[in-house]
Amino acid sequence: MNSDIMRVLVAKPGLDGHDRGAKIIARALRDAGMEVIYTGIRQTPEMIVETALQEDVDLIGLSILSGAHMELFPMIMTGLRDNDMGDVPVIAGGIIPESDRRALEDIGVSAIFGPGTSTADIVDHVRTLTPRE
Repeated sequence: MNSDIMRVLVAKPGLDGHDRGAKIIARALRDAGMEVIYTGIRQTPEMIVETALQEDVDLIGLSILSGAHMELFPMIMTGLRDNDMGDVPVIAGGIIPESDRRALEDIGVSAIFGPGTSTADIVDHVRTLTPRE
């Protein structure tokens, strides 16, 4: 495995069954030269943390449309900290109301991307969070 290649986990927490956006982001990150691990839909916070740990990822992208982000994201962030992965950047995308963004940033979510954000902007931001030489 080449350690110069950024490893990104793209995960869909909760019962949300729509994953088109997550797949688009996963492909854009892959096309940008990153290794992407996509968990598929309906992942529990514990499953996401375990995958991040097992895959030794550099960044985690969470995609959510169900509205359960205020319940699920804190569980994921706590699980990461409990497993000494609190320094791994976490970004989020999907339907997240403006009124919830500050609380998510306060628990450690590095960036939140809403519908319509260009894939190029997301790729650029991911690169700033986990730069490679």
